Amino acid sequence: MIMLREHFQLLARYNSLANEKLYEVCSLLSDEERKQPRPAFFKSIHGTLNHIMVGDRIWMGRFEGQEVASTGLDAILYENFEELWAVRRLEDKRIESFVAGLTEEFFTKTIRYINNAGKVYTDPVTLLIAHFFNHQTHHRGQVHDLLMQTKIRPPALDMHRLIRA
Repeated sequence: MIMLREHFQLLARYNSLANEKLYEVCSLLSDEERKQPRPAFFKSIHGTLNHIMVGDRIWMGRFEGQEVASTGLDAILYENFEELWAVRRLEDKRIESFVAGLTEEFFTKTIRYINNAGKVYTDPVTLLIAHFFNHQTHHRGQVHDLLMQTKIRPPALDMHRLIRA
């Protein structure tokens, strides 16, 4: 299980690095461009960045023992980009700290939760942590694609490049 913790630590570090790189590039856009409606699940770059934060907070709450429902997945938690970026950095530190403290006992647990459709699930914590990081990567990929629709070139977010930098 120690190797599993180290794997998740790697993913947490990558998450922080990738988010910082993505936000740096997004900061080059005007607020209007970030919020411009585009063909995307969460309607805009800004909406998608907020969704990643919503998902992170839901899952982190669940990992910390809270019962958090998956409601308001399209919520705009932060209208102001600079504020969103500041809390993104704090959330990434929280995630890295959480993963650094994972114990073998934690990996043996299951988490009961209610999804967005109101359905109750109980899943192994290892599956859910893997999903947590995959969810972030998935939606960062969407932001990457949305950036292709702007004058700003999307950043390289390849894990091996960011980790070794």
